[in-house]
Amino acid sequence: MSETQALGGITVVDFTQVYMGPSCTQMLGDFGANVIKVERPGLGDISRNSFPDRDGQDNPIFLSINRNKRSLSVDTRTEEGKSVLREIIATADVVVSNFRSGVMERMGFGYEELAATNPRLIWASGTGFGNTGPYAAKGGQDVIAQAYSGVMWRRESADTPLSVYPTTLADYTTGMHLMQGILLALRSREATGHGQKVEVTMYDSMLHMQMQEACMQLNRGYEVNWGAMPLSGVFATSDGAVTMVGGFTENALHHISRALELDEDLSLRPEYATLQEQFDRKPELQAIFRAEFPKRTTAEWTDRLEAEGLLNAPVFTLEDTLNDAQTAANNMIVEAEHPTVGTVRMLAAPIHLSGTPARVGRAAPRLGEHNREILAENGFDEATINRLHELGVLR
Repeated sequence: MSETQALGGITVVDFTQVYMGPSCTQMLGDFGANVIKVERPGLGDISRNSFPDRDGQDNPIFLSINRNKRSLSVDTRTEEGKSVLREIIATADVVVSNFRSGVMERMGFGYEELAATNPRLIWASGTGFGNTGPYAAKGGQDVIAQAYSGVMWRRESADTPLSVYPTTLADYTTGMHLMQGILLALRSREATGHGQKVEVTMYDSMLHMQMQEACMQLNRGYEVNWGAMPLSGVFATSDGAVTMVGGFTENALHHISRALELDEDLSLRPEYATLQEQFDRKPELQAIFRAEFPKRTTAEWTDRLEAEGLLNAPVFTLEDTLNDAQTAANNMIVEAEHPTVGTVRMLAAPIHLSGTPARVGRAAPRLGEHNREILAENGFDEATINRLHELGVLR
């Protein structure tokens, strides 16, 4: 990577796999960090094998969150493998993992042990629930975090079926918190000269996402539900769907009545005069809205709602969004060349820096692709590298 990037010169030893951890380390790599991805010989990161694909271990699920990294396939069950990693970590800046609590310690890569030889090391860990408490030993996973954090319970109304949020909300959020913690620790090290331990949990990240709702619950005993707002919703149109936000506008019901060309201004009716009354009569208000929206196309409704100053949007599929002009304007799709897969198209980093922007230097690595390169950079001679391959420590 480049010294001219924000994280140029920073070496990250990356034990992470699946989504939460790799999303963090990919972002570090996008901004110039030298990310060494530690993988199991033969198997590699779990996401190399979790999704059937024509490209096998180099499938799009893996490729999407492992660019700008180099793969070191080393058997950490052997003392020789552990010795190789300790040698690399001795001069590294950051070690990142997202195993269950205690796994890194059992492997011999706990913070205290590594910091004893590298006091500048930042040791970062993302877990499901942390190291203490009743769930500490429980495996962390996105859907599990949704359930425990209260996020899954919160839905538009009590008669809406409970369901899994279909995007990896907890993984991504926690991965970004993990990255933030690493950046804070790097900044602190500039002032103190010392590294530190960084820990984040999926449980905390999902709970923290609900700051406003939690503060209201803790201090007023009242549940805030943004999905239950009486003048907002998702409505079927003649050719799709549109979402309307009946808020942030003075007397929104008046403007909704105008946009829908209703026979009367609903805001003048006494039973809808206050927000509480609108909440109490949400079903009947929504029934009026739902009867009107199928009469026009999505594009017609977005124009009419826009004219009334009402926040709105067509409901896109992911394919729609990927092909949208705004995605292109924001340069959110990038490409990289993979040695066997060819051109890989994927999403760019969402953080835009004017002076030290993110760059895509390489596509995600093949398993063990950089074994020799990484070891040679860390002082291992060719004979030693050959011996490690012969022993099966490197594969």
